[in-house]
Amino acid sequence: MGPLTGTKIIEFAGLGPGPFCGMILADMGAEVIVVDRIENYGKEKKNDLASRGKKSIAVDLKNPNSKELINELIKTADAVIEGLRPGKMENLGYGPEDLLKINPKLIYGRMTGWGQTGSFASEAGHDINYIALTGALGAMGAKDIPPIPPLNLVGDFGGGGMLLALGICAALLETAKSGKGQVIDAAMTDGSALLMTMMFGMYSAGQWKDERESNLLDGAAHFYGCYECKDKKYISIGSIEPQFYGSLIESMELDKSMFSKQFDQSSWPLLKDIISERFKEKSRDKWCDIFTGKDVCFAPVLSLEESLNNKHNVERKTFIEVAGIKQPAPAPRFSRTESEVKHPPLNVGINTEEIIENLNLEKDKTELFNEKIIRLD
Repeated sequence: MGPLTGTKIIEFAGLGPGPFCGMILADMGAEVIVVDRIENYGKEKKNDLASRGKKSIAVDLKNPNSKELINELIKTADAVIEGLRPGKMENLGYGPEDLLKINPKLIYGRMTGWGQTGSFASEAGHDINYIALTGALGAMGAKDIPPIPPLNLVGDFGGGGMLLALGICAALLETAKSGKGQVIDAAMTDGSALLMTMMFGMYSAGQWKDERESNLLDGAAHFYGCYECKDKKYISIGSIEPQFYGSLIESMELDKSMFSKQFDQSSWPLLKDIISERFKEKSRDKWCDIFTGKDVCFAPVLSLEESLNNKHNVERKTFIEVAGIKQPAPAPRFSRTESEVKHPPLNVGINTEEIIENLNLEKDKTELFNEKIIRLD
């Protein structure tokens, strides 16, 4: 019984951040109904983990009967998630003004890359483009090669879906007090910029150089980065504070006098070379044995498969198995209203008839929906 139990979310099918947002809310107990495309009816989604815990109804949004059905769903919903380009939902008749007329308490969550306004608003794009525009991508990677995409974690998931989930939760609290709905304009450009708050603060104070691999946290410092070990595996080091730095130098049996000026950036390249060569003398796991219990601030750089079997992750149950598929567990953790994966991803449209029946419509209208929407022949 997660903290959002009793909340109903209508998610218009999309890709990436929108479904991820819906997954977070579903893990926390919300009833999330995905409005999937009719042409995908019956499609298997067992590996689409962002669909876990959700129900699915397959409809043709351009069908007048579908519109009436969606309107009935909206009457009972607390929030909507959609991720189309600006204006597309309005063209379909499902824009904020349309749906807030039906349900004035509705929270309308809009997930886009560029936002609902601005010069780029109507342009196509993906995560890499959104984080490029806000300086996030340009701050990552080595200085002598092009920026390396950090998967699609910063725009799609961190700056996109997760922030929209936070926005919906905040709006739910406000609506409970005001009785009024509102629209959330969640843009991945805004979100990725927000994630860079500390860097912009340091930049304004003259503590951050506007060049890759030239700063404390971007790989320039010899005490904050990843190193190759004897077995070609890698280890991560984050020994920023003096006491942790001292423990690193002592544990690696390095010359304390040579490494005494930790924050002298002119010495970083040389010290980094020395540490790099020392790490190559032992295997990754041997270094882990040496560092354990020493407050060095370290961790092995694990592959996906290794992370599933890591002792700490197993003890914490960071990963769980649902229907034979290993996957990240719900987060964060609640002491009383525990989140859970209610069920694995379901085939597209499998709940269509059930959802229609639960709307408590007149029998002839229910039969009309069944005839026009469920039947595909």
